[in-house]
Amino acid sequence: MHVLLFANGLANRGTMVERVLTVTQSPTIVCADGGAYHALDFGFFPQTIIGDLDSIPPQKVADLEQQGATILRYPSEKDETDLELALYWCAKQGAKTIHILGGLGGRFDQTLANIYLLSLSELDDIHVEVIEAEQSIRLLKAGEHHIDGHAGDTISLLPLGDTVEGITTTSLKYPLSNESLVIGPARGVSNVMLDNTATIRIDKGLLIMVHTIGRA
Repeated sequence: MHVLLFANGLANRGTMVERVLTVTQSPTIVCADGGAYHALDFGFFPQTIIGDLDSIPPQKVADLEQQGATILRYPSEKDETDLELALYWCAKQGAKTIHILGGLGGRFDQTLANIYLLSLSELDDIHVEVIEAEQSIRLLKAGEHHIDGHAGDTISLLPLGDTVEGITTTSLKYPLSNESLVIGPARGVSNVMLDNTATIRIDKGLLIMVHTIGRA
């Protein structure tokens, strides 16, 4: 199951967004609360809407439900965010790929929390990316990861946690060879792809990768 998951942040169009929309065939459309409006703006019907629904008027919810949307309503006072609940639901449904649109922008605390959600253990076997305008964000775990893009694209690598160890890259302008990145210094920012593909290998830790089309 390939999911387009619309969150309630800023959903700016751009090359990376259009690329994902083009290659994702017959996606399942899931919305975290007000993300339903973004889905409609992009021309998709919100098949499943999850959250406390404080961002959608009751009449709009009723109209979408009458048109066939599944509404999974939660109380406003809860431990999880609407996007977190939506990710749990997607994982339980057997999603293989999740592209999150509208996951950035607006409030910095929510943006940062949304990036942290990529580390949920329930998502370990699922390819998850946050997509916005010209960029995509992934969480890389121990192992080897292949990056598809174009020569000249910008790749930034940021540790999530104290230290990420044993990082080795290929086809990046500023290579790493069995090295570590630590939280604090910005050494991993604004690397450049030298080819249409690159690889990043990690021995230990979690690495946030931001892939921006062209020069960031």
